[in-house]
This record gives sequence, structure tokens and C-alpha cells, in this order.
Amino acid sequence: MLIHITLTGGRIAVMLAGLNLGMSTFDVGLLIALFALIPMFAAISMGRLIDRIGAFGPMRLAGVLTVTGIALPFVWLHWVSLGVAAVFIGLGHAAFQLGTQQQLGQAEPEQRLRNYSWLAMTLAISGFSGPLLSGLAIDNLGYRWAFALLTLPSILALCGLIKKRAVITASHQIKETPAVRHKAIDLLKIRDLRYTFAANGLLAGAWDTHMFLVPLYGVSRDFSATTIGLILAAFALATFLIRTVLPLIQRWASPWQLIHFAMITTGLNFVLYPLFDEFWILMSLSFVLGLSLGCTQPSILALLQQHAPPGRKAEAFGLRMSLINGSQVSLPITFGALGAFIGITPLFWAAALAVSGGAWLTRRADREKARDKHAKPPKDTIK
Repeated sequence: MLIHITLTGGRIAVMLAGLNLGMSTFDVGLLIALFALIPMFAAISMGRLIDRIGAFGPMRLAGVLTVTGIALPFVWLHWVSLGVAAVFIGLGHAAFQLGTQQQLGQAEPEQRLRNYSWLAMTLAISGFSGPLLSGLAIDNLGYRWAFALLTLPSILALCGLIKKRAVITASHQIKETPAVRHKAIDLLKIRDLRYTFAANGLLAGAWDTHMFLVPLYGVSRDFSATTIGLILAAFALATFLIRTVLPLIQRWASPWQLIHFAMITTGLNFVLYPLFDEFWILMSLSFVLGLSLGCTQPSILALLQQHAPPGRKAEAFGLRMSLINGSQVSLPITFGALGAFIGITPLFWAAALAVSGGAWLTRRADREKARDKHAKPPKDTIK
């Protein structure tokens, strides 16, 4: 959660600092893409490393990178330092999350789903507090001190990690039977993983679209940094609230039904978003979007843990992260370039079309899963 505060707050601080330095929307898009560029290529290798040597070493290095990255713009506020900060924070957060997900997955299926629900709730808290902390700090302390303030959560996370070293190291002694080494792309041959990766990519793209377009939209409407932070914080608050009742919802709704619902409501939300510029309406739409997207992540993580081959759990998480980061690299650059020519509104509607189309995929996955209950198991598994 603490590392995630630095990421979510740092993304807003980097974006607004870049705009304040006179950078164009395309340049800011490049900056935000740097958060995901290296993790896009390195996540699978990081996952394999965690599967092999355990989580503590990679997580400790991740904490150091994150602290260094967020502190650099405090020392030297320049577009170069913003770019380096984006790279360090993105890479550090990716490694820390993979280690955390691998640790929480070492449990029985029922406890595993609860673990991922708790993780999702803590990320919702950090997703709420990060943008809000960043916006308030920028308006009241300035950009430099906002970056200085955002170093504190990562420092606390690093200290807590070192304190728990023995527990994390001991947990790696409980190893699964290692699988024969395969290419990561082989994981996509497993049908359930294939559907899960595709659905997660669409939902994560919608999540990142919201986080990128809302600050640009707010700046175009002359909103303050605090106002933009509150709109994004409403989204994060909603993700937390929905996850507190998620165990009850999961009693009557399957994972694929939740994902299908999220696809439809997200598409409708993106259609409405650019039609309004009143703060409370935008905040309400952000809240509704948080309810929709916030109910899917624990189920997706549990599906990956369930269907990934033995000894390749962290690798599967790494492939998921690599695919997500691919969209985080491409979307800001694409939207930043297009926004300079066609404006923000068509970008919201393009995202609405894409995520609404994903509802067909989720409906198909749910139907095939239901048919599997009355048929023998599929053969498309990796031995």
C-alpha cells in the first residue's frame, strides 16, 4: 500500500509538474508512459526471478529504487528528473507488487481469495490517498515539497520489509513443484488464462485511461490540483468501499459476471464523462467508475493463481503486469498525441467503445465456464 501511494501520488505530481514546466500533452504522455515502459519488458523476468530466489531481495531493491526516484525531483525539478523518477518509481512498484502477489498466493484457494481481497482494499486506500496527498501538497507546499512528502510512504515500506525479512524468506522454503521451463507466451495456450489476461488488459486500460485523461480534462477546465486530486480520490474511495462488501457479492455473482458488469458500466461512464464540467458530477461519475472497476481485481488475481502451472505463479503475474504496462505505455503516448489535435472528448468515447466491446468476450468466457461444469476438463494445459 505504501509503495502504491508513492506511485499514484507520483503519477499525478509528475504529470502536473510537467504541465507546469510548459510541456505539451504529448510530452506529458511520454512522461507517464515511462512509468510502465521498463516494467513492460522486465515484469516476466522479475516474476521468474521471484519464483526462483524468493521475494525479499527483489522487493528490497524495489523499495530503494522507488525512494530514489520520488526524491530526485525534490533535489532537481526538471523534465529530465521527472523522466528518471517515472522510470524508477514504475520499476520499483512493479517488482514490489509481484513479490507481494506471490507471497499472498501461497495459501489455500479460499484464503487466497481473501488475501487478494485484502490486497485490493489496501490498494484502494493508497489509490485514494496518493492523488489526494499529491494535489493538496502541490497547492499548499509547491511541487518540490510534494515530491519530498511522497518519499515518506516508500521509506516506511522499506523499513517494514526489512523488519519482516525472516518471515518472507521462510515462506519461500514452501516451494511448488517446478515446471519445465517454457516461454511466457505458452501461458496463453491455457484457455482460462487467455481469457483472464484479455479481460484484465481491457479493464486495466480503462483504469489507466481514467487516471490519464481526468487530469488533462481538469486542466482544460481550469481545475486546481486539489480539485483534480479529489475527483481521482473519489474513484479510489469507491474501489475501497466495493471491496469491503466484495465477499458478500461473490456469494451470488461469479468472477466472470462481475467482470462483464464492469465492462458495460465502464463504457457507459466514459460516454457521459466529457459531457459535464461540474465538479460534483465529475466526482460522482468517478465514484461510480470506481465501484465498477474495483470489484474485479481480486477475482482476476485469484483466477491467475488458480490456473497458472506450478512453479510459474509469479511468472503469470509478471506476464499480466507486462501486458498491462504495454497499455500504460501506448495509451498515454497515443492519447497525448491525439489530444493535441482532436481534444479530450473523443478520447473518452474511443475508450468507451473499446471496453464495451470487451463485454462480448467476458460473456463468452462465462458461458464456456458454465459448460465446463457439465463436461470433462479442457486439455489445453501445460504439462
